[in-house]
Amino acid sequence: MKVLILGGTHHVGRAIVETALERGDEVTTLNRGLSRPPAPGVQALVADRTHTPAVAAALAGREWDAVIDTWAWAPRVVRDSSRLLSGRSAHYGYVSSRGVHRWPWPPNADESAPLVDGDPASDDSSDYAAAKRGGEVAVIETYGERALLARAGMILGPYEDVGRVPWWLRRLERGGRVLAPGPADAPLQYIDARDMAAWMLNCAEHGLSGAYTVTGQPGAVTIGQLLETALEVTGFDAELVWAPDELLRREGVWLGMEFGLRYPHDPAPTGVNDADVDAVFAAGLTTRPLRDTLADTWAWLRAEGDPVPRPDAPSPDTWLDLAAERRVLDQL
Repeated sequence: MKVLILGGTHHVGRAIVETALERGDEVTTLNRGLSRPPAPGVQALVADRTHTPAVAAALAGREWDAVIDTWAWAPRVVRDSSRLLSGRSAHYGYVSSRGVHRWPWPPNADESAPLVDGDPASDDSSDYAAAKRGGEVAVIETYGERALLARAGMILGPYEDVGRVPWWLRRLERGGRVLAPGPADAPLQYIDARDMAAWMLNCAEHGLSGAYTVTGQPGAVTIGQLLETALEVTGFDAELVWAPDELLRREGVWLGMEFGLRYPHDPAPTGVNDADVDAVFAAGLTTRPLRDTLADTWAWLRAEGDPVPRPDAPSPDTWLDLAAERRVLDQL
């Protein structure tokens, strides 16, 4: 399959490029060419996505079987790119987000949950949910039934540039008593970027379209299993000290918000880690063991060092500072 990946250098995009190459696909990328050199075997096109004439020039005279777009900002950029490609590919896969659903998310929500409004012509990147929904609308307007909307849940795995698992691995690496956000049996729901990549490429190959919530099975993993497994695969000498939810809330410590367990505006958010994923698993999604995701993430961190955080990712200071950790640990 000939596939064009719009992006391809960071977390999900890099996973898609590497997975496509492993499949034997003929891979082209289009990005600014600034973040990292193209992977061996990739035909790299260079253009700034926000400058439509430059994108048009880079794409001129080329066709692909499928396009996968990882853009996360102004919807107008997705609209312009999809229009340029509408007659040159049979399929357009858009990496979207569960964030397109209106907050608060209802428990056990599926793809039919209410959506935020989104304007495909907007140049506004400040509202992530509206930007992603605007991108979805743009793709649907151009590709219709040939469009795949992959509404990702929490994305983990190698190359993560949001700072969830990399932050935790570095914290565990320091050792000692480590404050952990209880209860330990709180369920988490996530998707390894490589599993989503494999699923999206398979959908492209077989012409599967529509909107899907793309994340793991609810209840399959807990926060306790994630952190204990991280200790096992790394061998770090650290002690997890579990703090009950009520203590964290009382002290104003939002540790756990990085996994959707609590937020300052909503200490017990619903619907974050219990999405109905029947549709995507019926459509062929498969997921790898938690141990593999964590071990591979640690191997990547050791090989390449800490990633540059995404500009729209919340700082770890919003969920924990060392003084707050000491204050809570002194009470346990």
